[in-house]
Amino acid sequence: MDVNLIPWIGVGASLLAILFALYLTSWLMGRPAGTEKMQSISKAVQEGAMAYLARQYKTIAVVGVIVAVALFLALDWQTAFAFVVGAFFSGLCGFIGMSVSTRSNARVAEAAKQGLSYGLNVSFKAGTVTGMMCVGLALLGLSGVFIAFYDPNNVSQAVHALVGLGFGGSLIALFARIGGGIFTKSADVGADLVGKVEAGIPEDDPRNPATIADNVGDNVGDCAGMAADLFETYAVTAVGAMLLGYLIFGGALEYILYPVALGAVAIVASIIGVFFVRLGGSTNIMSALYKGVWVSAILALIGFYPITAWMLGDVTMFFAAIVGVVATVLIMYITDYYTSKNYRPVRSIAHASQSGHGTNIITGLSVGMESAIPPTLMIVAGILAAYYVGGGGGEGVYAIGIASMAMLSMCGMIVALDSYGPVTDNAGGIAEMADLPPEVRNVTDALDAVGNTTKAVTKGYAIGSAALAAIVLFADYVNALKKASAGAGAAAEYVFKLGDPLVLAGLFIGGAVVFMFSSLANGAVGRAAFSVVEEVRRQFREIPGIMEGTAKPEYGRCVDIVTKRALKEMVVPGLIPVVTVLLVGFILGPLALGGVLIGVIVVGIYMACFQNNAGGAWDNAKKWIEEGMYGGKGSEAHKAAVTGDTVGDPLKDTAGPAVNPVIKVVNVVALLMVPLIFHIVR
Repeated sequence: MDVNLIPWIGVGASLLAILFALYLTSWLMGRPAGTEKMQSISKAVQEGAMAYLARQYKTIAVVGVIVAVALFLALDWQTAFAFVVGAFFSGLCGFIGMSVSTRSNARVAEAAKQGLSYGLNVSFKAGTVTGMMCVGLALLGLSGVFIAFYDPNNVSQAVHALVGLGFGGSLIALFARIGGGIFTKSADVGADLVGKVEAGIPEDDPRNPATIADNVGDNVGDCAGMAADLFETYAVTAVGAMLLGYLIFGGALEYILYPVALGAVAIVASIIGVFFVRLGGSTNIMSALYKGVWVSAILALIGFYPITAWMLGDVTMFFAAIVGVVATVLIMYITDYYTSKNYRPVRSIAHASQSGHGTNIITGLSVGMESAIPPTLMIVAGILAAYYVGGGGGEGVYAIGIASMAMLSMCGMIVALDSYGPVTDNAGGIAEMADLPPEVRNVTDALDAVGNTTKAVTKGYAIGSAALAAIVLFADYVNALKKASAGAGAAAEYVFKLGDPLVLAGLFIGGAVVFMFSSLANGAVGRAAFSVVEEVRRQFREIPGIMEGTAKPEYGRCVDIVTKRALKEMVVPGLIPVVTVLLVGFILGPLALGGVLIGVIVVGIYMACFQNNAGGAWDNAKKWIEEGMYGGKGSEAHKAAVTGDTVGDPLKDTAGPAVNPVIKVVNVVALLMVPLIFHIVR
């Protein structure tokens, strides 16, 4: 078979994923949506989510148009066009996924009436739509852009245009993550502080004016935000590996297109894996979900072997792919250990809650800091193993790219696990607000409890894949810089040495970017949550009959507040990574910029792991107490756990996950700007 057919195979596989997603959507929309009251609540969530997303995309579009014009003027029209494609597909992925999720929540609540097994079936398939759209659109964008710009006499044109595609996906993901995170957590924090702590009413109680905003936020943050995040992770990782193939192997087409072939095989494996997610005779939901992940991973590896042997002539890179899959699975289990209520870390936080709010916070911080170490060591092991399996040198660096691409072989399943979370969370809220029988709420609670862990595991996966992708992108930057400088006879000038003051300065600036970004993102949640708290208190105070259930809260007011604040607060943090790269690159030069990239990668990975895992652990510690431990709901331990969960919310759902696209944005922008920065500085 001709290697030139690989991009077309990629298009075929991506269309298969999209068609499968459309089939699942049709199946889901054929499920009953429950009573009129359930449908009314679901519609309110749908309208709020879609209204927010429309306003968010309008805001992002302004930035996107400016960037596209700048790329056109500074670089070329191919890169600008690919940027638009990447941005559009990233936004479309989030839009479709969230649309299906918000229309599935009532259907999951209705399915819960038939038991846990059927409820899991409906909720997981709702999440799978987002997963399949994510990998389908990502591979379609990669393959389509390569086909559009491929010229046998000028391979670099197509490869460099793909960097624009990655930048488009990264920029949308960054804003979607920040905006969605601010929305969801400000609503959640406001609802919890006034509802649970002050008014003493249950979560998702219809008397809480912020409950609809909270349910809307679950979708815009964990569905649309995560979909955009992993779309760009997939696209950027593949682009990085393809660019390495071009730079290291002299433009050999088989090395450039090998990542596309892996992506096509992985899509087929993921579709098959979906059908293995079932409870059977067990009631262990997490095991049922992991079964699908394992099947997808094993089938993907089986398919990788003949593809590798055929395309590359030997199977060395197949073993690098194994390294990537193994690293993925281990990172997922490590994250599960630190965020699940079944293990020591979460239980230690719950135990500490008995002595008050302060000890809950101290223990949670300790768990979060500890939790950042094992996954980082796993990433280190993965980098070294892939490098030496690949034979070291340029081939070893390319092997790291293949390992990172193999990590994404399970991307469809992983996004399905994540999107499953907000669907089940909303289903539980609908069951509570629609006064469904306790046995139904028991089913939705069981589904939701697992959903909280799957969201944390997915973020751990995203962080791990971001780390490897960033290493690949940095290698691309170094190789591109050497190529540009060699043409001017200045190759020796651009060697990165830790003793170089410019490199050291860049390292410190890179670390500062991560801290400043996290500060602004977390602070934005605090400011927006303050407004929600004040509004909920006002309604409890000024609208008589809310607590008695005889008056309806003004849900729209809270939705409007968090929408405006999220859109306002997301702009500055989103611009920081891009502006930093441009300023450092043009003022201090390529060496300092290389230091910035490494600083962002190293500090970013630790900060992302810390914030993600600490927040997840605090959340599940609260849930474990709510199940009856240490006095259960309403106890002093529960109040302390709610405080910990409140602190952890912006960490795990706003700043932590948004660090992932920050890491990749700085690397992609630097890679795009290499020719321009080099010639201006020279």
